Amino acid sequence: MSGLILFNKPFQVLSQFTDTEGRATLAAYLDAPGYRAAGRLDYDSEGLLLLTDDGALQQQIARPGGNSWKSYWVQVEGTLTQPALAALRDGLQLNDGMTRPARAELIDPPTGLWEREPPIRRRRNDVTTWLDLSIREGRNRQVRRMTAAVGFPTLRLIRHRIGSWEVGGLAPGEHHKQRIHMPLSRRNRRR
Repeated sequence: MSGLILFNKPFQVLSQFTDTEGRATLAAYLDAPGYRAAGRLDYDSEGLLLLTDDGALQQQIARPGGNSWKSYWVQVEGTLTQPALAALRDGLQLNDGMTRPARAELIDPPTGLWEREPPIRRRRNDVTTWLDLSIREGRNRQVRRMTAAVGFPTLRLIRHRIGSWEVGGLAPGEHHKQRIHMPLSRRNRRR
């Protein structure tokens, strides 16, 4: 059995337990010896972060280019156009190569979404669009670079799902611990 923690990472918290620069880390929210993040979520992003005590499971979840879809609620500046949406779906040329095709759809602002601290800047004439964007890669700041590449900078980025795991009703800083069975065939694949 593998231990798994589903954690709703708050804005401006590092996806690690220590930091030499004094920034907020997971240690402020979790006491989880032996657990490591399966992948990462940027300091200025929020939402679901998975931690596990099983190295094989950690690799399976975090493997770049793997088959686990990672889904994000993304608030972008401006009114997202259909051509921009199509470009996200088709794959984009970024400075580190072509992205794999993504799943992208316009959505209403997610219901029950927590307020961000500090809040997003507000102007009287601000127009923003929300989309649900899913990718199967994990390049550095990939979602932000993708939306910028189509002309719509990301204002807020919240990961709400990794594979079948969802952030659900967890408030920022809350976590849920569970035990899961990882099939032996997956465990032995790298041996």
